[in-house]
Amino acid sequence: MNTVERWKQEKHPLDVLDDVREYAAEGLSFADIEERAGDGEWERLKWAGLYAHGNHRGYFMLRTKVPGGRLTPEQARVIGEVATEYATAPPEHGGSDQNPVWGDAYLDITTRQDVQMHWIRIEDLPEIWDRYDEVGLTTVQGCGDSARNVLGCPAAGLDHHECFDAQPVVDAVSDFFTGNREYANLPRKFKLTITGCRHDCAQSQINDLGLVPARSVVDGEDFYGFHVRVGGGLSDGPRMASDLDVFVRPEDVVEFCRAVAQTFKELGDRHNRGVCRMRYLVQQLGPETFEQAVRDRCTVDLPGRGTDLTEGYRGDHVGVHTQKDDSLRYVGFNVVAGRIGGEEFAAAARAAQAYGTEDATVRLATDQNFLVSHIPEDRVDDLLAEPFAADYQPDPGPFSRGAVGCTGSEFCNYGIIETKLRIRRWAKALDEQVVVPDDVDVVRLHLSGCSASCAQPQIADVGFRGETVKIDRGGEGDDIVEGVDFGLGGSLGSDNEFLDWVETAVPADAVVPALEQLLQAFVTDREAGERFYQWCRRVGNDRLRQVMQRADANVSGGVAHGD
Repeated sequence: MNTVERWKQEKHPLDVLDDVREYAAEGLSFADIEERAGDGEWERLKWAGLYAHGNHRGYFMLRTKVPGGRLTPEQARVIGEVATEYATAPPEHGGSDQNPVWGDAYLDITTRQDVQMHWIRIEDLPEIWDRYDEVGLTTVQGCGDSARNVLGCPAAGLDHHECFDAQPVVDAVSDFFTGNREYANLPRKFKLTITGCRHDCAQSQINDLGLVPARSVVDGEDFYGFHVRVGGGLSDGPRMASDLDVFVRPEDVVEFCRAVAQTFKELGDRHNRGVCRMRYLVQQLGPETFEQAVRDRCTVDLPGRGTDLTEGYRGDHVGVHTQKDDSLRYVGFNVVAGRIGGEEFAAAARAAQAYGTEDATVRLATDQNFLVSHIPEDRVDDLLAEPFAADYQPDPGPFSRGAVGCTGSEFCNYGIIETKLRIRRWAKALDEQVVVPDDVDVVRLHLSGCSASCAQPQIADVGFRGETVKIDRGGEGDDIVEGVDFGLGGSLGSDNEFLDWVETAVPADAVVPALEQLLQAFVTDREAGERFYQWCRRVGNDRLRQVMQRADANVSGGVAHGD
């Protein structure tokens, strides 16, 4: 049993919720907490949605779960106000000047439709949680070895491309697992996605468990329901999910998900943390054996597959879109790298309430953007004229539109390089310097600060994985700089593939020049309707390297530091 498993045996992780209130009431320091509860408490605090800032001792990142990404305007306003009041850097860490673009008091929208805040102090958590309780928000199991935030299509119930609105199912599954002590100690994190969308906006191919829309005749009756994909994931062992021969009725989804969690709980590896994720279990057993193990533990009938209704992958809701009710619009705002000021997010919530109908919502998307729903057509211009919208307009350039960045070394214990500022700078530079064909509305640039893949680089047109790079300066010795592994050609959907890491140890200042060369070649060489990732696959890695090396930059002159 590994060290984390031993810590979880010493005290149930959900007990840490009461401990946090006690630590806050007594005003305990980090050293006091360690002395009282031991090193394992930092791991158990993840079940409260807390990660300790390794490079800012005394402060936390707080993760708020948003099932399916759906917020009421009131919930979104509270999140923005909490960020404004509590996510503030202390003077010794720069105060409001600690970040040259965002200052402080901001929040990050994540690729899992969560909200993350930084600079949170433990003494403020009881007040934050009380305010959350009033509007139905939670941070419970935002992190840790349990069911994480359940993903869904951010346009569920709004868009013409869905078969049915799966948000009620998302909510039911989230409600079942949140605070459930029986399933709060799994071998590793358990990531679920449930959608009735034809375009797989919730990324079932890279989740532990994905439910996608299907239709089947059961006992002579025609049903909408779900097909099942299992064992997807990224990080150091990327794997596309496998299909099971299962059709799940909506009313049976909670029990089915419980059975999958039970299977993982019983059979998952609790020894080597590097191979504890469910995808390794599916790989080890094989999809058929894994399916039988789930069936053995499930109390509802699970007929075989019917007709799959998924048509591809969209993953983008930026822009102004007509809802099912033709008189209404939803507006997708572009938030580069997912970072937005707390005051601006609260203002967006108030604008949703002011200009929308009583059904208005704020939705978080897996590409780190957000949308506002139920806006009458004649109020859209008023919404877009609001001050908060100035930096988040729904008609961005293709690179800003597709820019995704993880937390990076600014706050993350594992981050090797800074990410948020860097991907924003790269995207804006490319939007200014590169002209792509009119039918190319997005080029996805995903930057992860380490190999953990929180920014999902493997499924991007262009993916980056941070590392330190050694550059030979000749007689002047070596320089150690921030750099990336540079990957091309990833996508989800019917032609899904993980990208190839075409060039490694590229100094960060060589990235934009290399991309300019690649994009110029793409514009010249592309076939009709060809997307950038498709062009990268067609021309091959050798040609891509040759094109990159035309840049007036040290694209291939570095090696990974330590090699």
